Amino acid sequence: MKKTMKPNTTILNSNNATRLIGASTSQLDYVLKDYDTSHQGLSEAEAAKRLETCGKNQVAQEKPPAWYMQLLLCFKNPFILILLGLDVFSYFTDDIEASIIITTMVSISVLITFTQEFRSMKTAEKLKEMVKTTVSVIRQSPAKEIDMEQLVPGDVIHLSAGDLVPADVRIISSKDLFVSESALTGEALPVEKQDSTDQTSTNVLELENICYMGTNVISGTATAVVISTGASTYFGSMAKTLTGKRPLTSFDRGVNSVTFVLIRFMMIMVPVIFFINGFTKGDWIEAFFFGLSVAVGLTPEMLPVIVTANLAKGAITMARNKVVVKKLNAIQNFGAMDILCTDKTGTLTQDKIILEKYLDIHGNQDESVLKYAYLNSYHQTGLKNLMDIAVLTHAELTGVLGAEKNFKKIDEIPFDFDRRRMSVVLEEKGGEHLLICKGAMEELLSISTHLSENGQIVPLTSQMTEKIQQIVNELNKDGLRVVAVAVKKSEALDKAYSVKDESDMILVGYIGFLDPPKDSAATAIKALRENGINVKVLTGDNAAVTRKVCRDVGLEVNEIVLGSEIDKLTDSELAYLAEKTTVFAKLNPLQKSRIVQALQSKGHTVGFMGDGINDAASLRQADVGISVDTAVDIAKESADIILLEKSLMVLEKGVIEGRKTFGNIIKYIKMTASSNFGNTFSVLGASAFLPFLPMLPIHLLIQNLFYDISQLSIPWDNMDRKFLSTPQKWDAKSVGRFMLFIGPISSIFDYATYLLMYFVFAANTVAEQSLFQSGWFIEGLLSQTLIVHMIRTEKIPFIQSRASLPVMLLTGAIMLVGIYIPFSAFGSSIGLQPLPLEYFPWLVAILLAYALLTHLVKKWYIRKFNEWL
Repeated sequence: MKKTMKPNTTILNSNNATRLIGASTSQLDYVLKDYDTSHQGLSEAEAAKRLETCGKNQVAQEKPPAWYMQLLLCFKNPFILILLGLDVFSYFTDDIEASIIITTMVSISVLITFTQEFRSMKTAEKLKEMVKTTVSVIRQSPAKEIDMEQLVPGDVIHLSAGDLVPADVRIISSKDLFVSESALTGEALPVEKQDSTDQTSTNVLELENICYMGTNVISGTATAVVISTGASTYFGSMAKTLTGKRPLTSFDRGVNSVTFVLIRFMMIMVPVIFFINGFTKGDWIEAFFFGLSVAVGLTPEMLPVIVTANLAKGAITMARNKVVVKKLNAIQNFGAMDILCTDKTGTLTQDKIILEKYLDIHGNQDESVLKYAYLNSYHQTGLKNLMDIAVLTHAELTGVLGAEKNFKKIDEIPFDFDRRRMSVVLEEKGGEHLLICKGAMEELLSISTHLSENGQIVPLTSQMTEKIQQIVNELNKDGLRVVAVAVKKSEALDKAYSVKDESDMILVGYIGFLDPPKDSAATAIKALRENGINVKVLTGDNAAVTRKVCRDVGLEVNEIVLGSEIDKLTDSELAYLAEKTTVFAKLNPLQKSRIVQALQSKGHTVGFMGDGINDAASLRQADVGISVDTAVDIAKESADIILLEKSLMVLEKGVIEGRKTFGNIIKYIKMTASSNFGNTFSVLGASAFLPFLPMLPIHLLIQNLFYDISQLSIPWDNMDRKFLSTPQKWDAKSVGRFMLFIGPISSIFDYATYLLMYFVFAANTVAEQSLFQSGWFIEGLLSQTLIVHMIRTEKIPFIQSRASLPVMLLTGAIMLVGIYIPFSAFGSSIGLQPLPLEYFPWLVAILLAYALLTHLVKKWYIRKFNEWL
């Protein structure tokens, strides 16, 4: 298996990182001076100049080719190119009939392929359309809204809650600014941003005075100066490396390998037949045209049609299940997938934190703890993060709702990331003040001197502290984020409260939060496992939370491998570890992509499901990238398949549809390869021993055209349940082996037809060659059409497994037309003649014997090689 291309490490572009760290660590005045701007922003004239120099504020996107380029690309298939070469040669040698038939074959193939791919491209374009976003900019005048694309470095912008950050910016001033960076980092909780100079962090994604393009403001306001736009941003540098040529998927590699097996076979057999006919008949020109016709017959020119029609039909079926297929060949890769790697947040989970537990210090449920937490969350005026929303939502289901009516808010001590806690001060009806503090467990333990135990206030001892920490550790192991709650009552004070008042607290208990899995996650994972697909979790979240979610969705977690451990491994060591490990945590984007690549290097067809920009590299590296409609634009850009509904059960439907698609494609390939191989042997023998050609070139071309038409219904055929239950992959060796064992069966009955026509019907002279050719024309076409039903299933055809109605009707019609042609004026014009009625009982006997022997060989083949299609 070829190694796939490594992801481009410029995703973490060092120039971008250096620029952002420099802007973060420099004094604000120096930053403004470097960008030749001020607090009042740029002038309109200067902004226009910079727009011309720097370009629009756009990230890289793949542009679809023009329709005429897409039409030309349909001719790029090697089989189409071979036919075009034969077509041109036929035309210039005045073999007009052959030229017309070959042109018809090429036209059918190219037009159907182009139509399906063009429709698919239009659907993808609609999906990729980005909504125009505006930004509030200050350009030496009051703030005004402009198109985000018009933003340039040095612009001063205003940000407020709900805004998308339009570029990489350095904060000038801020108030209670919290930004969600989950699209970049995968972390669900917002990050506080402020205007202080950052002299400590060297991680480009942890700069507290820098906001990044692609993130969004949760709360607060800020004024900021634009540092980088478009492709120069951190977001843009990732997007730039994710456009352009993708690595070959398993589908591409499979089609290529099968294609070259068939081409090599044709390159060997056609010259052999040409020379045998030339030497035995003495007419080298006729031998050449006969060899040309055999070459056309050996060319599976309908492969592009069958492939595209199968994929397009699969796309339509999946669209009914609210799944948009952006790249058609992803459908077959879906069916071949044997490992699905998935992000956790937003894919397996709801990306919505809920309050799971409210416990006293001993770990018992206590509604008073919920009441204190509710009062704290209700009265705070700063950032109401996901945890506060979860507390307020849960309170609606309990008796604590309305508790705020008994209190009056006096003051608030806001949250900050140094203290990792926040407090509100309330006045009870009796006039007493109640300070309620909520925050990280270790922080509240450090400011608490007592605890509430069974309604009594007792000292907080070291033994009790150890017990509390043990309880919290157990909750963490279950994947719960734990927040402690403490209170302090005091006489009414006529002063502003401060951090100093957060002391001598009474610890009352703790609340636990969980990002719950989607309702369909466990069922979907079980269904995927039953269909032979291993699910692996690749997340940037911590190990404890990930372990809990994995347990809830039915994934066994023996050992979790962290991103820091992966960096120490070689590619071969990682490939070995990746195969046996189910869960990876604390991963960065490149580590995720490297794991996908490692699994591919071991021969696996890998799918990846994610929704953030930190998933984009992996979505692109995978054989099939799966995202959701709520994902960031770059994730949807990188994905092959978009899920439009929250239920993950559509994954199983997609897998089954992918396997149906592959099954019907491989049917055509194996039918065509084995049939062509058998016909070649038949022609080889006839050419050596008959005094005339067994069929004229025009007969071979018409027979081949009819056979191709009979197979156009294959995309609508059924597949046996057994075939759909396991991942299906391309295997060129399997096609070659199938061709060698199954192909010669038809030759046995072709030779039987030769003997029948030669001895029984005395068609053994040049004068009687028309009768001989008519007999073999009908038998050859009917046996080729019958093989469609024999090969499409490993069961007994027509009895244990019946083809779909379109296949039955089209193959039946082709057989009837084939029998009619020798009796028609058209048949007479191409050198065929009516056959005597005595021929048809023999024909029925030959076809029945052919079907019986094929089925017996089929059973032996399945026992021997444990496969059929």
